[in-house]
Amino acid sequence: MFSKAYKYMAAAGVSLAFCAAAQAQQEIRIGVIYPLTGAAASTGNEIKNALDLAADIVNNGAKGINNLPFAAGGGLPNLKGAKIKLVYADHQSNPQVGASEAERLITQEKVVALMGSYNSNVTQTASQVAERYKVPFLNAESSAAGLTQRNFKWFFRTTAHDDLFVHNFYVFYKELAAKKGIKVKNVALFNENTQWGNETTKLETKLSADNGINVTKAISYPAKSTQLTSEVQLLKAANPEVVMQSSYLGDAIMSMKTYKQLGFSPDMILANNAGFTDTEFIRTLGKDADYVITRETWSLDLAKNNPLIKQVNDLYNSRYKVNLTGNTSRAFTGLLTLADAINRAGSTDPEAVRKALVATDIPGNKLIMPWKGIKFDAQNIYGAGILVQIVDGKYHTVWPFDIATTDVVWPMPKWEQRK
Repeated sequence: MFSKAYKYMAAAGVSLAFCAAAQAQQEIRIGVIYPLTGAAASTGNEIKNALDLAADIVNNGAKGINNLPFAAGGGLPNLKGAKIKLVYADHQSNPQVGASEAERLITQEKVVALMGSYNSNVTQTASQVAERYKVPFLNAESSAAGLTQRNFKWFFRTTAHDDLFVHNFYVFYKELAAKKGIKVKNVALFNENTQWGNETTKLETKLSADNGINVTKAISYPAKSTQLTSEVQLLKAANPEVVMQSSYLGDAIMSMKTYKQLGFSPDMILANNAGFTDTEFIRTLGKDADYVITRETWSLDLAKNNPLIKQVNDLYNSRYKVNLTGNTSRAFTGLLTLADAINRAGSTDPEAVRKALVATDIPGNKLIMPWKGIKFDAQNIYGAGILVQIVDGKYHTVWPFDIATTDVVWPMPKWEQRK
């Protein structure tokens, strides 16, 4: 039936692009590339749950959540109620797989846009493919600063990046000294060695020197390491006050176990998100996860200032029996941002969607993130970070101090002092 109508409209001079758009109104296919197996599978599948929830809200609504975009449901109104269809691909934390899956989604699955990919080094390769094919790529979680320094036309990132996040660490040190009398003089850097960790190491080295902080040891360890004993022994010998660490989930858990095993107790572990904010981190380590401070982009305790946070978290928790995290809240927000752009474009034409993304201006009161809004210069200019500390198995906002929900615990109790 459709093929006959298609031929008729083409013969009548109606553009084939219009025919394709008419068909697409029934289903908007978005390709999503995440680590669904392998070392980062726990994080990837939590992100998948958040994306599924966001798509369901667009398609079917969410009762009682009034200020969230598309909460009324019914699909995309400017595309005659078209529904979001997420087409998943598993990159296995492998940049080459991510690139090939991006190409498959574009050429075979005919997606109108891509999302992904959590691991910055995979986002790098997958977005290169999207740029070549001129398909919009929305990145919600990867934080390597270099991703938005490539002058790409089709790449958009909603989250803040590591340049901002790492600068925040040093602002925190200054304010910690001014407000609490705690002066950090010696740090060690402990970062995984893919793009994300390597960029972080370079920036932390520079900012430490700029701020008069001594780096006693800088260790870049192989991603997906099976043991970290020798690296932790080197950290212990360096005797830093603070370990500044960038690790994905498996490495984050392994390092904490090794710290305890070797009796390594710095005053603080200041983590760069990722594995330290995955639900599995606290679930696996229990009380041994306590007192770590990690940078974040979201925290449930900020719901006192934004009712949307609790409303959406309650919905997520009712389905998946866990709370949102910084990763899942960013993914959720990212998909709604992409859906908003497609809806404003009123089209699945890639250039129309790209232009709509450029024109994005979502106010902060419609977000579950503690941001002033979403507006792009490739990078979301309103992206921001916070610091949270794990106490009694929960994340508590401790910085910026003017929005902190609890006082920072410093130093961390020694392992033998913990109950």
